[in-house]
Amino acid sequence: MAIRQLTVFVENKQGSLVAITEMLSENNINIRALSIAETEDFGILRLIVNDEVSAEKILADAGYLIRMTDVVGVKIGDAPGKLSATLKVLDENNINMEYLYAFMARTEKHAYVVLRVEDNDMTEKVLEDAGFHLITQADICKL
Repeated sequence: MAIRQLTVFVENKQGSLVAITEMLSENNINIRALSIAETEDFGILRLIVNDEVSAEKILADAGYLIRMTDVVGVKIGDAPGKLSATLKVLDENNINMEYLYAFMARTEKHAYVVLRVEDNDMTEKVLEDAGFHLITQADICKL
């Protein structure tokens, strides 16, 4: 049920990010969520897109260093305390989270949270058992 995330290593200079987003746009790749963390010399761009296979090929062919990572997506209510409740379930089940980022859907009153954890299967099970709705790559394509 994992979502495929592209991690792209990007040179930290003006125009680098626009080059990637234009390349994806020109190839009809829609970015659903992104996160970027930077250092002095490079950035780590994490992307959830509607067509991860094509995006990976396009960016690799352009010379970018890319890694595909399976992440967990969970749908939570857009209200105070909902993220905390989600994280509490992970904590109570001794699941360490490496990072997360969130995005909003256009039509729903929900937020979608992307979680990078050590054990996706265990994380999916405990979240489902706690009543959370997981999102899939197919759900991403529908957004």
